[in-house]
Amino acid sequence: MDGPRAGVERVPRRPPSGSWGLPPRVVVFGPNPLLTVTIEARPDGAGEDVHLHPGGQGVWVARMAGQLGADPLLCGLVGGEIGATIRPLLDALPGQCRIVDSHAGSGCVVADRRSGQRRVIAVAWSPPPSRHELDDLFSLTCAAALGAGAVVVCNPFPGEGLPLEIYASLVSNVRANGTPVLVDLSSPRLDSALESGPDLVKLNDWELAEYIAGPVDTLDQRRAAVARLTDAGAASVVVTRAAEPAYAVSPDGEAFELIPPRFERGSREGCGDTMMGAVAAAWASGQQWLDALVYGMAAGAANFLRHGLGSGLRPVVEELLDQVRVRPVGTG
Repeated sequence: MDGPRAGVERVPRRPPSGSWGLPPRVVVFGPNPLLTVTIEARPDGAGEDVHLHPGGQGVWVARMAGQLGADPLLCGLVGGEIGATIRPLLDALPGQCRIVDSHAGSGCVVADRRSGQRRVIAVAWSPPPSRHELDDLFSLTCAAALGAGAVVVCNPFPGEGLPLEIYASLVSNVRANGTPVLVDLSSPRLDSALESGPDLVKLNDWELAEYIAGPVDTLDQRRAAVARLTDAGAASVVVTRAAEPAYAVSPDGEAFELIPPRFERGSREGCGDTMMGAVAAAWASGQQWLDALVYGMAAGAANFLRHGLGSGLRPVVEELLDQVRVRPVGTG
């Protein structure tokens, strides 16, 4: 783990323990919960273990929001034989689920981790929902967002599973009632959501490069690319870069780099979704914008130390908070 670096500022923040008060509601639009099947070698070498868990972006966001004291409400579609297996697993998540029954079977990802590295060996995609199922999901999410502290909008699985206009409509309707909207989408879904001015856009560097159809390797390139996002409607942006410092621009136009604690070995899968869940929980609880991002960076680092995707323990996240460094970035 790195120590303090020259020229890097700490961010004043409220004490994490006991700062949440009543659990703030975080609504997660996670249209396609998945069944994840993971094969692992037993530590004693005597055979293998098979693990079944609910997964997917929305599930991982909701799980971390719940770990940090929020009251997550996951809205999604479930159906078919795989869906019947997912349902009881979703019941074990923190918070609540509002599930729409779908004629289309839910998706599944099978991964082999017997070598120590995660290797996906089979994927079952979920077909698109019917118009009535989509209407039900959309209306449930909009209604649940009333009075929530934050709403997170996630990608479907597969990416083209829902019509693009739903993202602009969802962001617009939720924000019209005063609820902040945080989006973790890739293009072209991101382009649709930007039409309605989300409060925060979170994406990684390759998604940013895809959005502008160009490189984002240098600070100047990232600055110009993020400016395109804010010009298109994003009130604020954070760009994650794996183990490298994240780049963020506040609603006031101030730019920062957020430097995570450095660990050499771990699992990157699910770190971004864990980060988003923590940001949403902190945002919904009344934390300031930059403090919420610090919570997110700490949660992403906590996930890196675990094999479970989109997971992490609150005490670990809180322990890592003071190891996240924040550095203002000049505009010149």
